[in-house]
Amino acid sequence: MDESQAFAVRSRISPRLVVGLAVMTLGALLTLDNMGLFDFHGLWRYWPIVLLLIGVSKFIQGADVFGALIWIGIGAAVFASNFGLIRLRQIWPLVLVVVGARLVFGAVARGSVGRPLSKHTLVDDSATLDAFAVMGGVVRGTNSTAFRSGAASAFMGGCEIDLTKAKLAGGEAVFDCFAMWGGVEIRVPEDWAVENRGVAFMGAFEDKARRPAEPKGRLILTGLAIMGGVEVKN
Repeated sequence: MDESQAFAVRSRISPRLVVGLAVMTLGALLTLDNMGLFDFHGLWRYWPIVLLLIGVSKFIQGADVFGALIWIGIGAAVFASNFGLIRLRQIWPLVLVVVGARLVFGAVARGSVGRPLSKHTLVDDSATLDAFAVMGGVVRGTNSTAFRSGAASAFMGGCEIDLTKAKLAGGEAVFDCFAMWGGVEIRVPEDWAVENRGVAFMGAFEDKARRPAEPKGRLILTGLAIMGGVEVKN
């Protein structure tokens, strides 16, 4: 497997994919349970496997290894607790140590300047971009000269996307968003036109970007906002 193929695999195996498959599976099992064809309650204690899979997917992507290990650790601890192997209160002191180490590492690495330490920032030159936030904040950006597509999902959290340094491949790109009890904010260059195709249910898809007289590219915004918001601006 060459480098481009490995990158494609890492792009496909994302936390967004894991959560989507988990939600689909949950809905299917609950439907079968309601029809009397399956007993769902016996499987409920296995739900922390989803946390483990999210951590593994983040580890495969390699963008935030420390965060991936935290997801894996939390999933393993809750899983063990559900089976009576440990008590969650026994590991809280260790959690404090890990959180403190994370803050110290962030302060040393960034000099305590810039964005809040609770957010993981990644800027690269990739033609695609993926952001995923659950009960937290994520900042992503790209300076690609051939940006093609992106995706951002926020569940009880927020995603900040910076595309102001990017250039479009073929003059057009698609960005898909999902926000539930959270928000996604996307910043675009002033010479980009935005086509808003998003759907909102008790939420909002807002295009606050300027309308350039002669746009040099077009960003097509798609997705769903449920009791959350998606905002595009310059």
